[in-house]
Amino acid sequence: MGRMHSSGKGVSGSALPYKKTPPSWVKSTSAEACEHICRLAKKGMTPSQIGVVLRDSHGIPQVKSLTNTKILRILKANGFAPEIPEDLYHLIKKAVSIRKHLERNRQDKDAK
Repeated sequence: MGRMHSSGKGVSGSALPYKKTPPSWVKSTSAEACEHICRLAKKGMTPSQIGVVLRDSHGIPQVKSLTNTKILRILKANGFAPEIPEDLYHLIKKAVSIRKHLERNRQDKDAK
């Protein structure tokens, strides 16, 4: 799909840093990060929401560079992993909402 106000068709996105070590300005330790992850999981947050909260509120840019393990693996080790994967959950949720919409609006041919 092309851009509206220019002729470009590029795909923009951010790339992770090549360096695997955490930045020098990160003051948290891996134990503190694991505690934060477990506490947020007890509140019912998904792994992606936990990553956003750690990035925005606690100043941890990448959990994997700090702890050498991903958020989901930390959750599995502590018994907080979700029953079904997060991406599959959102696909099911979207399908249910479309089906409910079609039941209410039978004349909507585009959503079909």
